Amino acid sequence: MEFVIQVADASHGCYAEKICDEIFISAQERHTGIARRTPEYIIEKMTAGKAVIATTPDGEFAGFSYIESWGGKSYVANSGLIVAHKFRGMGLSRKIKEQTFILSRTLFPDAKIFSITTGGAVMRLNYEFGFRPVPFSELTSDPEFWRGCEGCRNFVILENNDYQRCICTGLLYDPNDRIKIKTPEI
Repeated sequence: MEFVIQVADASHGCYAEKICDEIFISAQERHTGIARRTPEYIIEKMTAGKAVIATTPDGEFAGFSYIESWGGKSYVANSGLIVAHKFRGMGLSRKIKEQTFILSRTLFPDAKIFSITTGGAVMRLNYEFGFRPVPFSELTSDPEFWRGCEGCRNFVILENNDYQRCICTGLLYDPNDRIKIKTPEI
């Protein structure tokens, strides 16, 4: 199936409520702690050019993701990756993740990009893009970011562990990390 995947703008605001509903329903189904977002928050990301949306050619919502910058723009979070139920299993999440990653690198070329997730599929995608698991201490220390977790059902775990541990896994892409492998001469 073909999809239109693009940087979202204000014209995509009509999808904000559907996006929030998909995120909420998915969190309930998986019993995970995806933080709730409001349609106004999603529209704000779209209007700022900090979101990627996927639709069918006839305009049906198919998927979404957004980015946020933290710590003086030295960190960027890739967040809210969601694919509508009827379009799952078609490789769409990979395409959205790729465009979100490109958008992050374009807008913030020197920033470390991170994601926190409990989802195995998101972890696998992040690994493919060069992310590595890290303790939360290697992520942004910006208190505003961690306040965004308040809508998560597991927030009390994070709070009780001084924002250092939760059930989510922190994943980080650092543009300065380049592993060099030395091949022994034979």
